[in-house]
Amino acid sequence: MVFVQSLYSFIFVETFYMSFISKLKSAFGQSKNTKTSKINDSIEAIISDISDHEPLAYSDENVLYAGLNELGGYYFFQTVVVGTFKIKTKKGAQLKIDGHDFKLELRSDSVEFESDPTDVKGRWITKIDFQIEEKDAKKLDRHQINEVVLTCKKNEIVFSTKGNN
Repeated sequence: MVFVQSLYSFIFVETFYMSFISKLKSAFGQSKNTKTSKINDSIEAIISDISDHEPLAYSDENVLYAGLNELGGYYFFQTVVVGTFKIKTKKGAQLKIDGHDFKLELRSDSVEFESDPTDVKGRWITKIDFQIEEKDAKKLDRHQINEVVLTCKKNEIVFSTKGNN
């Protein structure tokens, strides 16, 4: 009985202490919502962890890596999304690329794919290949791309290339 009372007292004190610290931080200018700084740290951590490849574009919580590949005369724009984006679908995805003097709309090569977990909690890897025509493939210079929009199910991620040029 004494143990249970001590446990309840500990929980009460711990809860009170944490609430007090949160209020104290708010009073001195640190907002309760530190999500933005965590997201920035996450983006920086992703880029740091995958330092052998240059990202194509960034969103608030995800980094887009991409490259062009040709197999038997067919071209594929291979993408890898690393971050909080997590999906399992049988409906495919669309990729809209807004360039300096062009716009492309690509469909995923496979309609069925899913995100894979990583060793980092809350971080996922999603690999999606998109079909692309040879004439359009020649337009995919990373310095000519302004924005990339990935749409899958009801999810839409807007990636910006600002800072890549």
